[in-house]
Amino acid sequence: MPGTLCIGLMSGTSIDAIDAVLCEFDEEGRPRGVLGTHSAPYPDALRLELLDLQRRPDGAITLRDFARLDGAVGDRFALAANALLRKLQVTPERICAIGSHGQTVFHDPNGISTSLQIGDPNRIAAQTGILTVSDFRRADMARGGQGAPLVPAFHHAVFAASEHARVVLNIGGIANLTILPGLHGEAASGFDTGPGNALLDEWIQRCKGEAYDRDGQWAASGQVLAPLLSACLTDPYFAAAAPKSTGRDHFNLDWLFARFPGLAACAAHDVQRTLLELSIESIGRAIELIARPGTIELFVCGGGARNARMMAGLATRLPRMQVRTTEHLGVDPAWVEASAFAWLAWQTVHGRPGNLPAVTGASRAAVLGGLYKV
Repeated sequence: MPGTLCIGLMSGTSIDAIDAVLCEFDEEGRPRGVLGTHSAPYPDALRLELLDLQRRPDGAITLRDFARLDGAVGDRFALAANALLRKLQVTPERICAIGSHGQTVFHDPNGISTSLQIGDPNRIAAQTGILTVSDFRRADMARGGQGAPLVPAFHHAVFAASEHARVVLNIGGIANLTILPGLHGEAASGFDTGPGNALLDEWIQRCKGEAYDRDGQWAASGQVLAPLLSACLTDPYFAAAAPKSTGRDHFNLDWLFARFPGLAACAAHDVQRTLLELSIESIGRAIELIARPGTIELFVCGGGARNARMMAGLATRLPRMQVRTTEHLGVDPAWVEASAFAWLAWQTVHGRPGNLPAVTGASRAAVLGGLYKV
């Protein structure tokens, strides 16, 4: 019988680092806890190349360059996993599997219905000596689903409270939420709400050469530009019915300039403040739309949980809810998503489904991911 330790490897739409986490599960796949973590930043040149590729889904790239990037990302993921094992002094033989999300470079659920994550899992398996599970999203999409978000299934396994409903919000480059219904007997639900940190990170990179707005300090120095905010919120994605998912191929600076042609004349710090408000307002509207009346708990994870202005803005926007991080549920908000892919690896190895059809829109639950052997 496979063991109870799995590694999760994750790099999200922010493309800032590869997160590696070692999780322990009981014999039924219930998470026992996080045993250790490691974060490995991307080299600057590789990160910029990946950001450029992600932002231009219709742009040209040679097959040679694509294959090179696939291998380079796989090598970085393998390095992150091996660094975690060395840090914890755990041998590969003790690990059941690695769940590698890979790096998303293309996501189109409504057009050609596919999603593409690079980071060759064969390289990860060969360089770590550990069975690797990857390519999680397309099994769901093959059954009519969006292929995203996938973390709600993990949120349900870890954070569901039997006595009352609660909301779990993951704020990465794109934000997604999970509604956990508690005693009401309904299925968990959720979807991508829209931009989380993606536009904020792109704008400060463009204007100040910084990777992100630490603690939202630059945004706090500006004022909300009401016409810009209104123009952004009229994007059809926000009003679209779930199931739905999105990515940086939609919400990027090209999108921003197209929606508001006068952007170049705006004060840069005011734009940053408005983009923060866009994330907060779109999240707030989504929660009000889908959460059961009386739901009072909102738990935040992902990079946005470290942004004090983001957290304060959510608390102001949702005054009837207690806004806290998943730390209050016993899981560090920085490691929830990587832990989800450790759990998905465990599910796959044991032949158990990893998607929630009520969230993704798939015709049925499915075992996700392919196995890449040593």
